[in-house]
Amino acid sequence: MDKAVVTCALTGVLTDPAVYPAPVTPEAMAREARRATDEGASVVHVHFRRLEPGKGHLPSWAPEVATAVVAAIRDACPGVIVNQTTGIVGPDLSGPLACLRAVRPEIAALNAGSLNYLKTRGDGTWAWPPMLFDNSVDKVAAFLAVMRECGIEPEFECFDTGIVRTAAAIARLNGFPRPPKYNFVMGVESGMPADPDLLPILLRHTTPGARWSVTAIGRAEIWPLHRRAAELGGDLRTGLEDTIYLPDGSRAASNGDLIAALVFAARGAGRDIASPEEARAALGLAR
Repeated sequence: MDKAVVTCALTGVLTDPAVYPAPVTPEAMAREARRATDEGASVVHVHFRRLEPGKGHLPSWAPEVATAVVAAIRDACPGVIVNQTTGIVGPDLSGPLACLRAVRPEIAALNAGSLNYLKTRGDGTWAWPPMLFDNSVDKVAAFLAVMRECGIEPEFECFDTGIVRTAAAIARLNGFPRPPKYNFVMGVESGMPADPDLLPILLRHTTPGARWSVTAIGRAEIWPLHRRAAELGGDLRTGLEDTIYLPDGSRAASNGDLIAALVFAARGAGRDIASPEEARAALGLAR
């Protein structure tokens, strides 16, 4: 197996910095990116947050915020690969598209299908109002068009098995000629479970030879999934967007703690870790 490309998901969509150690400001994002890269991450997946006092738990699609965050990360971590989110609910794509054009990340996450995004509490009530994370084919096509325009590599996020099965067709029919890079998002309550036994089934439904990775969301149950992904040759991802829990059940103080644990698991599965230069070659990035 080749070396594993390790991604750190630095902050997420709504992780509350008043409760969890999620970075918000450009300075904090750069500091956390450096902690992650020092532990072996070659890619950082970034969301942008509002910078006004008391608003840091809310997302921002302001291009000036995006460029400030990414510039700070690149200054702190020379050579790091930037993977930008595009996930947004609703038909107005102007914010994500403006950020893609402003930042021009090497990779952008691209949600490849729709999902009822649901979560329940222990008492059976909704943790938040039921919502549709809408990603129609037209919406995916609009993102792909701008990614082609800007020379950005898409990463096809797949929350369910049907999305895995159709990602290649959606990519091909919208002018993306290569096999998609798959990211299996596992652990969302209304999507695929964080079950290691599911991985061989998913791999039977991907394009042969395609690069793939796992986003594992949850607590203790995610670490056997990371180990299995490493054993099967996948790329790896963790960070405060996906979990705040280390394998022993303690809370991570930073993204660096989570990446260190992930790299340890990967090495235990017999995988070496790709440097940023090796990751660029493995992912077929032109820059």
